[in-house]
Amino acid sequence: MMRRREFITLLGGAAVAWPLAARAQQSAERIRRIGALIGFAETDSIGQASANAFRQGLEQLGWVEGRNIRVDYRFAAGDPALFKTYADELVGLRPDAILAAATPAVAVLQPMTRTIPIVFVLTADPVGQGFVQSLARPGAISLNKPSHFPIIGAT
Repeated sequence: MMRRREFITLLGGAAVAWPLAARAQQSAERIRRIGALIGFAETDSIGQASANAFRQGLEQLGWVEGRNIRVDYRFAAGDPALFKTYADELVGLRPDAILAAATPAVAVLQPMTRTIPIVFVLTADPVGQGFVQSLARPGAISLNKPSHFPIIGAT
């Protein structure tokens, strides 16, 4: 039979732990997922710099890989077949958004999805290519970010 002192100790421990557990559950964020289709090779210094700049931009905005975001990188190395293969893979993962870092990446991704937002960079003449209606009002689900990769501020 549990004695009074043991019961009070148990109850006191539960009273302290309960709010901590509840707070931990409330602060647990859903991990967002981003697909990144990069036109360079993974071993290419520009490809690495691009991925690092994207990662740093996300961190500056509070998005930290492994904590509240997961980024699935695919490096196509300028190969049209790899762009297609990796685009299929990324769309199949159903991420919250896809970063398309090259004109061929946008070209292959855009017809594949009408529900996943595509943010693109390093794209030549997106209006002329038909990716967006205008830079001021891109329409659909594509957004051009003309500078480096620090993007994603709102969902």
